[in-house]
Amino acid sequence: MVDVGNKPDTERTAIAKGEVRMRKATFDLIRDGQIKKGDVLTVAQIAGISASKRTSELIPLCHPIPLTNIDVTLALDESLPGVTITATAKSFGKTGVEMEALTAVSVAALTVYDMAKAAEKTMHIQNIRLIEKHGGKSGDIVNE
Repeated sequence: MVDVGNKPDTERTAIAKGEVRMRKATFDLIRDGQIKKGDVLTVAQIAGISASKRTSELIPLCHPIPLTNIDVTLALDESLPGVTITATAKSFGKTGVEMEALTAVSVAALTVYDMAKAAEKTMHIQNIRLIEKHGGKSGDIVNE
C-alpha cells in the first residue's frame, strides 16, 4: 500500500456514475415491479452501499476508509433504456474515496444485472466512471 501517514486529514468526496442498458421489455418489467426477485432498484441500492463499505476487502492495496456518508441512487432512464446509477462517497481522512464510489456503482450495476437476468441476459453494464472528486493534495477534479 502507499504510505499516507504524513498526509493531513481532509474532507474527501467522490462521485461516480454508470449505467445498465437493457431491452425496453426488461426496462418495463423493472419499472412495473414485475421482476421475480423483487424491487430491483432498492436491492441494488443496498448492495452498492454495502459494497462501498467493503472496498478495501475487494481491491488489493486499497486503504480501509472510514466513510462518513455513502449515497447510492438508481434511476430508470427510458432514453437508454436502462438504469443510471450515481454514488457519492464522503470521508474525513488521509486518502480519497474514489474507489468506494466506483465500487458502489459497480456492485449496484451487477445487482441490477443479477436481479433481471432471468428476463434478459443481453444487458450491458457500461460507462462506469469517476465524475468528480474533492479534497486532498490533488485538489478538485471534475470530469463531467
